[in-house]
Formats: sequence, C-alpha cells, structure tokens
Amino acid sequence: MPLQPLEPQRLYRQIAEQLRAGMLSGEFAVGTRLPAERELAVQLGVSRPSVREALIALEVEGWVEVRTGSGVYVLERNARSQSTTVGSTGPATAVSPTEWGPLELIRARRVIEGETAALAASLAQPEHIHAMEQALLTMQAEAAQGSAPLDGDRAFHSAIVQASGNAVLVETVHSFWDARRGPLFTRLGGYFETPRSWRTALKEHQTILAAIRAQDPAAARAAMHAHMDKSHSRLSASWQHATPA
Repeated sequence: MPLQPLEPQRLYRQIAEQLRAGMLSGEFAVGTRLPAERELAVQLGVSRPSVREALIALEVEGWVEVRTGSGVYVLERNARSQSTTVGSTGPATAVSPTEWGPLELIRARRVIEGETAALAASLAQPEHIHAMEQALLTMQAEAAQGSAPLDGDRAFHSAIVQASGNAVLVETVHSFWDARRGPLFTRLGGYFETPRSWRTALKEHQTILAAIRAQDPAAARAAMHAHMDKSHSRLSASWQHATPA
C-alpha cells in the first residue's frame, strides 16, 4: 500500500476526531449529553475555546445538537448519514480541513490588526479616515435593518489596513476577515452575535476610529486589542446565554 501524504490537522479537528470516535464506539451513546466544555478541556489537556470550536464543527457536520441552556447531545447515527440531517440550526455540512477555528482566528487577528491600527494612526490620509467613517455608517444602517453589519465591518477593517500601504498586510487581513464567512464562524456567530452585541461592537469600532483620528498609535492598538478581546469573550460566553438564530 503506497504511503499517502500527511496533512497537519487543526487542533479543534483533532479534538472532534476523538469525540467522534467516542460516539462511534458507544462511549458517548446516542441521545446522551456530552461532558461540559470545562470537563472535556481538562480531560484532553486543551483550552476551552478549542473544545468549543470542536463541538461547533461536530454540530455543523451533524454529529451533535447544541441545546442552549441544557448541553450538547449526541445525534442518532442513521440521521447523521443522511444529507438532509438537521441539527439544531440547519442541515449537516462538511467542514473543510483547512478551515480555521473562529476563536483561534480572533486571536490571530488581535496580533495583526492591533499593529495595523497603530500604523493607521501614524499613516492614515484623509481618504482613509473617510473610508472608515463611511464603513461605520454602513454598519449602522445594516444594524438598523436588523441584519448583521458584516459588509460595513469588513470595509472598516479593510480601510484601516489600506492605510498601511503594505500589500501583504492588506491581503492577510482580508483573508482573516473572509474566513469568518465559513460554516464554523457562521454557526458560532448564530448563537452569540445579536443586535445588542453588534451595537456594542459598533461602539468599539468608534473608539478605534477616534484613536486613529487623534494620531495616537498606542491608543489605536489598545482599542483594537480591546475590541478583539471582547469579540473573543462574546463568542466564548456560557451556552446559558446563547440565543440561536
């Protein structure tokens, strides 16, 4: 048998594989509730955010159902094998092995975009500031219509990195942001992103813009770090506070 090339796996996928194996072996029987995130994290020696990413991947793929306020339950195997399987929020979908975990993605964005915000505070020209202002207006309009202001959000972060004049940074930030359109981020956001959370995020964006306008790199970096930290916290909140779309 010829050897096949090995591909490095995301940590959340390794966790999901172990949990899936437990379901197939009967360790986690159909209809039973999985151990809590905290307990799984301790048993596996990983962080709770990584466990959450794994559980979301299993839900997207139709292996488990998240019942807010109750826990994560194993779905019946025959139902999982059907293309029309429906979990708690929609049909089962295959997750690409290359998809980034949403919480890990936010941590990476914190590192890069903290610096792009600081650069923007030093380098932004009037047209960049105008683009940021217009992006926030778009966010406000989208939120007022009751929809997630994703177009305005992307435009805002894009305008910040455009001020750097560095094509590598621009492409990096765009790839980070576009990754949030994947099924994992979409499903996780469906639980924890609400009109109220978007209004809060909009205020965080306004703080970032104020620091960039003031040409204060340290304040801009700190404001972006705070925004990313709060975004991470919102998506890591207790399932008791989740509100499925």
